Amino acid sequence: MENLRVNLRPIISGLNLPTAIKTTIMPNDNKETLFVATQVGEIFYLKDNKVELFLDLRPHVIKLGSNGGYDERGLLGLAFHPFFYENGLFYLHYSLAGTQGSGVIPSSFKPDPCNKETLNLKWTNRTKQFDHIDTVEEWIYQKGKTPTKVRTLLNIRRPYSNHNGVHSLNFSPQNGKLILTTGDGGAGFDPFNLAQDDLEIAGKILEIDVEKKGVTNNPIVVSRFDELPIPILEIISVMVKGVRNIPGITFKWENNQFTKYVGNVGQNLVESIFSFNQYTSIPATNIVNGNYNKDKIINLGWRPFEGTIPTSFVKPCQDSSLNEKVIAYYQEAINTSTKRLLPLVSYYHDDERANKIKGTALTGYIPYLGTEISRLTNHLVFIDLLRKETNPPRGALLYTNLNSDFKTNDYGIINVNYDYNNQPAFYVSLGSNISQTKLYLGVYNSMNVTNLNQGTIFEIIP
Repeated sequence: MENLRVNLRPIISGLNLPTAIKTTIMPNDNKETLFVATQVGEIFYLKDNKVELFLDLRPHVIKLGSNGGYDERGLLGLAFHPFFYENGLFYLHYSLAGTQGSGVIPSSFKPDPCNKETLNLKWTNRTKQFDHIDTVEEWIYQKGKTPTKVRTLLNIRRPYSNHNGVHSLNFSPQNGKLILTTGDGGAGFDPFNLAQDDLEIAGKILEIDVEKKGVTNNPIVVSRFDELPIPILEIISVMVKGVRNIPGITFKWENNQFTKYVGNVGQNLVESIFSFNQYTSIPATNIVNGNYNKDKIINLGWRPFEGTIPTSFVKPCQDSSLNEKVIAYYQEAINTSTKRLLPLVSYYHDDERANKIKGTALTGYIPYLGTEISRLTNHLVFIDLLRKETNPPRGALLYTNLNSDFKTNDYGIINVNYDYNNQPAFYVSLGSNISQTKLYLGVYNSMNVTNLNQGTIFEIIP
């Protein structure tokens, strides 16, 4: 695909790291307002070209950056109810203050095909060995008042600090349910294979029926579906499994149905975006009682597959004089080979082809339905945190076709006309307006969340 070129128009600057960029129509208003959530726990909105604080959640969010400044916890998801302009309801996903645990095993874990014990680890003693607790909450905004919490929908115990998802809450235009996208629990290589275990909450895409009100305000902390009380279990369904880490879900209306786009952040080799329209959402109650067809859940393939490739591991076995990339989870790859969804597009961490990038981490994707950037109309725009070949560091803006046949695509590079003044520019978030005719890019000048006020929101323009 040919390379394109666009411009960036700065809208808001001096932000902390932006994790979600959304628009909605506020109560007693008739036009969309741009909202930005930051990882440390702030939510701002842009009104009449003035930035206003909507909610300061920082006292409720876990202290970030305790491990050298880089962190994947914090305020990760923001979603407005489809009728927010009438009921004022919105939803948050964040890591709770005061829940820091000791963790489970070192985050540098790697599977060793020469040592089968590393391939069959179990997460035991969960109430004592975990990193933190993530929560999903319902809040309400009333004009002239500070937003207040209505109820807690879910409290999830997480084994490690990373792979919690980002831009992790969205409402489905197909059925009006809240969708939570969350990663496999962290470390590397999914040590406990949580993403493929149907009873585990980690590594799944969930649908939550927020219209059902029988949820207690302070639900217990869990990590598995069979630990949930019935009132919460009954509002949850599993949409997708086999997720490593994920920057949300996005939708496009075409051919009288909604096509869904979801991504999997890679381990060492490849970043992937998947698409599908038909799916079977399995009620969590059915999963707990075993009354369901396991093959009906859409499977992105992790941990035995990293996108298009069986998950590899660079090993020197003691009985070999060579270092070689071998399949870490060989039998799992065989078992999953015919049951997984193939990616719509993939790009790689090491790619010597012309007009390609060396990627790091997929951080957002949105179908562009506008006409101002005509060469991008009806294409999927996506971003990567960092092009490894750039110095100073630069993120990547990319695009691919929206194929209705779901066959694997190539991708093209979108170059930007903007002077970052020799500063790093990590591409951390991507957002749009409701109609997906405008695109917004979140850029941060540091990989560390403790380096404050270095974020800018841009509008992508012709």
